[in-house]
Amino acid sequence: MRFETTTAGAGWLDENVPCTRACPVLTTAGRYVSAIAAGDDDLAYLTARMPNPFPSICGRVCAAPCELACRRGVIDEPIAIRALKRFACEHAGVESDEGDRMWRRAVRIMPGRGERVAVIGAGPAGLACAHDLAAFGYRPVVFEGQDRPGGMMVLGIPPYRLRRDVMEGEIQAILDLGVELRTGLRLGRDFSLASLRADGFDAVFVGVGALRSRDLTIPGIQLDGVLKAVDFLINANLGYRVELGDRVLVIGGGNVALDAARSALRELAAGRRQPQDRPESNMDGADAAATAAFDAARVAKRLGARQVQVVSLEARSEMPAHEYEIEEAEKEHIEFIHRQGPKRIVGEHRVEGLETLRVSSVFDTDGRFNPRFVEGTESVIPCDSVILAIGQAPDLSWLQPDDGVEVSPRGTIAVDRESLATSAPGIYSGGDVAFGPRNLIDAIGDGRRAAASIHRFLAGEAPPAPAPTRVGRTIPLQVVNRPVLGYDAVPRVEIPTVSTERRIGVPEIELGYTEAQARLESARCLQCFLNIWLDVDLCILCGGCVDICPEHCIRILPMEEVTGEPQPEPASALILQEERCIRCGLCIERCPTDALSMVEWSEASTGLLEIEPAFS
Repeated sequence: MRFETTTAGAGWLDENVPCTRACPVLTTAGRYVSAIAAGDDDLAYLTARMPNPFPSICGRVCAAPCELACRRGVIDEPIAIRALKRFACEHAGVESDEGDRMWRRAVRIMPGRGERVAVIGAGPAGLACAHDLAAFGYRPVVFEGQDRPGGMMVLGIPPYRLRRDVMEGEIQAILDLGVELRTGLRLGRDFSLASLRADGFDAVFVGVGALRSRDLTIPGIQLDGVLKAVDFLINANLGYRVELGDRVLVIGGGNVALDAARSALRELAAGRRQPQDRPESNMDGADAAATAAFDAARVAKRLGARQVQVVSLEARSEMPAHEYEIEEAEKEHIEFIHRQGPKRIVGEHRVEGLETLRVSSVFDTDGRFNPRFVEGTESVIPCDSVILAIGQAPDLSWLQPDDGVEVSPRGTIAVDRESLATSAPGIYSGGDVAFGPRNLIDAIGDGRRAAASIHRFLAGEAPPAPAPTRVGRTIPLQVVNRPVLGYDAVPRVEIPTVSTERRIGVPEIELGYTEAQARLESARCLQCFLNIWLDVDLCILCGGCVDICPEHCIRILPMEEVTGEPQPEPASALILQEERCIRCGLCIERCPTDALSMVEWSEASTGLLEIEPAFS
């Protein structure tokens, strides 16, 4: 048997912290989680805030790719990283008494510059770009087609998932850095890329999102009572009444559809304006998420519908929606009809039902989306409204031939994936308009990368180097934060939520951790930024570390088994399986020659502020 060996250089040490590498903005999640365990909530907040201008928002609605990568999930369940970020933000974020001071501490403002930069779209990508440009010394101008900033954070995410005061606080903090906001100005209607150049803008970032709902070409799509999830969510989130009737069907299998279904429960709530009163400037817009269906279902359920059903092509295990969102919808008695595809919408003038066909398969043998239906299995599901939540695509009707901006085969703006530069000099793009619908944190990462590229383009220099300094250093074992004995056996602390019977009319469904819950959950972190290090000159291969390791992740093997080749002299090697190590330190305590030590690695970060690491 031959073992793969890797030189433990900077790249390998970075990859060995999987939560950080999974985050599009390289948040050092393990460090703020460990800071919470140590009781240093200020440090926890600053660590979460450094690479991300929206920590309080992400603490509530981020898709949390870091949790999917969390090594603790191999043992039992991943750390509740998103909920712990919310805990840190409730202590020091914009929703706290320390919000103004602490949020600003994480920004280092460079000397002012004279170049002019336009940012099109005040969604997460555009505002993140504006945040970093302001930190680099520019005074960017943000153009937004709606009458308010936030993009689909405000228009597409229901209030029960994201409190409006939290979102408004983080947006205002960005504007207070010297960002100019111009609302009610739409690209292609009120201005163009050419007019921005003529007005003296030296660079432009386009982050207009995915503004066009995908169409479903089946008979009956034109009937009254057929709604697109994006339009429905925008109306509902802006407070306009949508007449759904008592029975609502949501077509789709993603998170947006589920939110719409849950929100429809509240449609009968009093005090909403009628659709005809809605300003025209708010009629456009689309959700950024590819998984569109669940938001619509959840919103529909919340707005007062008596029965809400989600019809999906996929089986439950195949649905793109997050498992947590599915479970929450089930708690609210939303019904799921799996493996059914729409054939036609039934009715003369208004929706009366949806005719479906049974789905035999959703994906082909190569794993590509290619649903197949079983003819002769038609059935009709009675309903009063149908909400279509089958995804969104960018609307590029504003592009002109003279703009010089190429379009990809997918119908998105073509960009260099690293710099986010388009084919037109000085024009950059990111978010859903460049990559198609993705997660909120992806858009934030795009905005930050684009700002760095724009600074290189205009100033001819790279932005400030990331901090802290990326070095490994030996630390005393006693400072490793283990406030809970048996932390490796502590189960994941359930995130508190409002009970099902009390969810009508409450501002948020998911509640934050108490201090005791946060300390316990954060103590489960394996602290992957710590590494067991071997001094080969001191090791005597006694095997004490092998005997004491509770996870059996240390072995001593003949060198022939490691290299797969005969050795000129007898030799052995000590093998450590990093993915199984729980950083308990027992091997270090057992080593009679002090050949083993604990080394701390400061992984890559996009932070702009030097702060002390969690263990110093």
